[in-house]
Amino acid sequence: MTITTLTSRELNQDIGRAKRAAKLGPVVVTDRGKPAHVLLSFSEYRRLTTSGRTLAEALGMPDAKEITFDPPRVRIEARVPSFD
Repeated sequence: MTITTLTSRELNQDIGRAKRAAKLGPVVVTDRGKPAHVLLSFSEYRRLTTSGRTLAEALGMPDAKEITFDPPRVRIEARVPSFD
């Protein structure tokens, strides 16, 4: 699988190139140097979303069952701003 990276500008200037690259693997589209979007072929998208696998399995991690994921709880409270 080939991973292609394009800037947002490159994508806008040559969408055909992005579509051809997506046939070979994911296309990462960057915005200001940071990954922002991923373009996949529809068949790859369907494969990833209809398999009934976990995310770890979809990413091809053979030891996925050994990974524990217990994110800490986050408490979000509203605060009144002080304009002093």
